[in-house]
Amino acid sequence: MNAIETVTLEVEDTAAAEAFYAAAFDLGEDSWLRVRPAKDASSGFRGFAISLVVAQPGTVDSFAETALAAGATAIKAPEKSLWGYGAVLRDPEGNIWKIASSQKKQTGPVTREVESVNVGIGVADVAATKQYYIDKGLKVAKAFGRKYVEFEAPGDAVSLSLYSRKFAAKTSFVPQEGSGSHRIVFGSGAGTFTDADGFEWEAA
Repeated sequence: MNAIETVTLEVEDTAAAEAFYAAAFDLGEDSWLRVRPAKDASSGFRGFAISLVVAQPGTVDSFAETALAAGATAIKAPEKSLWGYGAVLRDPEGNIWKIASSQKKQTGPVTREVESVNVGIGVADVAATKQYYIDKGLKVAKAFGRKYVEFEAPGDAVSLSLYSRKFAAKTSFVPQEGSGSHRIVFGSGAGTFTDADGFEWEAA
């Protein structure tokens, strides 16, 4: 299966970005996250959000606190919702991060453990993009018509989800307008290509 092995964010300042991700989310050079210099301009919503799924609300709070202390801004402060407990943050480079737990009550000690990582991308045609990625070797884990698709991610791999661009922005609590580079590159065994919405992939 051609699951995502690495996620590379293209940034203005690689040293500052590396320091931020280490301080905010404990993501060092041996993690799934990479950074490299940005080569193209970008403005507004970049069409994606990175989600860190954790076990309990206290872990959401812990990551939110360290991210804010390191320079992130809160789009949506940690709070309970119908589906659990979570926060939405923007990092200093303009990328959106969601920290989420399906639990609303703390039942154990706070940890810094991330159970899974997902990148949700906004696309023009969810059904067409779903088939495109199936043809690239990704396997569907769940799908809801033309609204949402999530692909399988074995082991420690990063999972990919598809939404309409409008819904991706809505769930990130930001306007959907944006232009230029997405400034994200997925590394996998699927090879090097760019999809119809401009999301780049390269051989891991």
